[in-house]
Amino acid sequence: MIIGDRLRTLREQKNLSQGDIEKRTGLLRCYVSRVENGHTVPAIETLEKMARALGLPLYQLLYDGDEPPRADSSTAGRGSRASGWGSSGKELRYLRKLQSLLAKMEEEDRKLLMFTLQQMTRRKKQPHAAKRQRDVERPAEPAPQQQAEPTAEVAAAASAAS
Repeated sequence: MIIGDRLRTLREQKNLSQGDIEKRTGLLRCYVSRVENGHTVPAIETLEKMARALGLPLYQLLYDGDEPPRADSSTAGRGSRASGWGSSGKELRYLRKLQSLLAKMEEEDRKLLMFTLQQMTRRKKQPHAAKRQRDVERPAEPAPQQQAEPTAEVAAAASAAS
C-alpha cells in the first residue's frame, strides 16, 4: 500500500480538498500534495494529524478492511500493551522523544542506528554464552601465586646477618 494513494482516496471519499486538509491540520497544501504523490513520506505525527482531519482512526489510514484488524495471536498471551514497558510515565516520554528524533533523521542514519543497536544487543548477549562455553570446555585453573617481595626491615636484617 502506498500511503499517499490511500490518503488521497480517503480525502476524496470525504469530498475534501487539499486546502481543507491544510486548514484542519496546519500542514501546507503543497506538503499534502507531496505526500499524496509519493514524493514525501510523512512522520507518524503527521499521519495522526491527517487522520484527525479526515475524521478517521489512525489504523484506517494503514488498513484497507472495514473492521479493525484482529489482534495478532503471537501477542495474545502476553497481556495488554498498557501494562508493557513504555506505556506510561518516564518510559512513555522517552519513547515519544525517541520517536520525534527518529522522525527528524535521514533514512540512512536510521538504518545505521538500527544496525548499531542490533550489534550492541548481540554483543551484550554473547559474552555470557561464550564464557559458559569456555567453562564447559576446560576447568578453571588456579591463579598463579606470586612471591611476596621482602619488606625493607627483612632486607636490612638479611644483609646484617651476612
